[in-house]
Amino acid sequence: MSISSLQPTELWSNFESLNAVPRPSKKEERVRQFMVDFGNSLGLETIIDKIGNVIIKKAASPGMENRKAVILQSHLDMVHQKNSDRVFDFDSQGIEMIVEGDWVRANGTTLGADNGIGVAAIMGVLGSNTIEHPAIEAFFTIDEETGMTGAMKMDGSLFQGEILLNLDTEDDDELSIGCAGGIDTNTNYTYSEVPVIAGSKTIEISIRGLLGGHSGMDIDKGRGNANKWMARILWELNQSLTFQLVSFDGGSLRNAIPREATAVISITSADGSHFHAEFDKQVAILKEEYASIELAINIQAKEIESAVSAMPASDCKKILNLLCSVQNGVFRMSPDIDGLVEASSSLARIIISTGSFTSQSLQRSSVESTKSEIAMTIRCAFENMGCDVVQGGEYPGWKPNPNSAILQLMEKLYKEMYHEDPKVKACHAGLECGILSKHLPGVDMISFGPNIRAAHSPDEKVQISSVQKFWKYYLETLKQIPLK
Repeated sequence: MSISSLQPTELWSNFESLNAVPRPSKKEERVRQFMVDFGNSLGLETIIDKIGNVIIKKAASPGMENRKAVILQSHLDMVHQKNSDRVFDFDSQGIEMIVEGDWVRANGTTLGADNGIGVAAIMGVLGSNTIEHPAIEAFFTIDEETGMTGAMKMDGSLFQGEILLNLDTEDDDELSIGCAGGIDTNTNYTYSEVPVIAGSKTIEISIRGLLGGHSGMDIDKGRGNANKWMARILWELNQSLTFQLVSFDGGSLRNAIPREATAVISITSADGSHFHAEFDKQVAILKEEYASIELAINIQAKEIESAVSAMPASDCKKILNLLCSVQNGVFRMSPDIDGLVEASSSLARIIISTGSFTSQSLQRSSVESTKSEIAMTIRCAFENMGCDVVQGGEYPGWKPNPNSAILQLMEKLYKEMYHEDPKVKACHAGLECGILSKHLPGVDMISFGPNIRAAHSPDEKVQISSVQKFWKYYLETLKQIPLK
């Protein structure tokens, strides 16, 4: 089935066109031009601001001129992640989409429903001659996934809208009115390599098949972190046999829970049978602990071509101790909002190779003071090991406003349409609204969207029936925007 033939065609046809354009974070030149060409083809005022965001303005439909202007906002970039066995070039290929029952997914890669569905929904309104809407300022930001640069450096003077609808939430029964802020912690440590002991066997250990997911929205789901698992396996092995650590490569993106990791070690030939017995024991323990969560665990060890050099034993012990002890996962639950993760950290990326140990992690919190605390906790652990630590890319959270007028309108509308109350929530993801509110003071903001699952992983998918529900609700909201 063709994606563009799905209903509503106004949205899906645009999503199909958008997904044909490579759009990694920090490389948005092609998708930016795609959006500019789209706006110009409609004869609409189309602007590229100083940082590279795209703004397309459309006058109100007939009879809606006296309504408040609305900013419709989504981000253009997407997380690029693929399964290790998938041959795919994100810089040159469009996303290959597959319809499976009520879901759309990609072929072994991320789908880009985050936030491509939001972009396509905005395009659908811009391109329509029949949809009722107030004056629209469509705002397409860049680099949301790796630093929120577009939101950070936007020009607020380009907007007159009084209401902002952010289309970047992933549950169709939720209205988001708050989100977490974040900060990146990047570390580096150098060591002098030593020769591998003569006659050693070189073993490659691989972890595959973990669920991964969004390191904010999925951090409380108890999923495995491949970096932490690998460190744990190596630490346990190191208690009963001597090995040399050659390399460690785990995770991929700063905002994704690591699904895969690979480590290479060298052991003496005499330790071979003991290694396999202890390794099998640790794998069995992990499988038992995560039996109800991680259903496709694949942890293997195989002999490979002999390595030449490795990390000194003293450095290996310090690094494994660090990786096993450093905070990962939920740090604090909110005492004020039931079920909300307040603060967390995700150990996203580990690279050990040829004399260098580097790491990337992302700390999040909806409260600035606990964001500082969790960032301090991670910093201290790495500095105690002797690492150089750089923290940056900080962005603020979005403080909930339960008295928001657009919230009250959309709550009432949802109840009328679906005969139940929506879930009004703050989320543990880095929505751009916290930053946008600094540039657009007084603008009333809310975020909503269709059901998207496993964002930031190759298992990402979006529900077709939920998109239809979202589209209907979205159009009815635009129709009911209050008078000026």
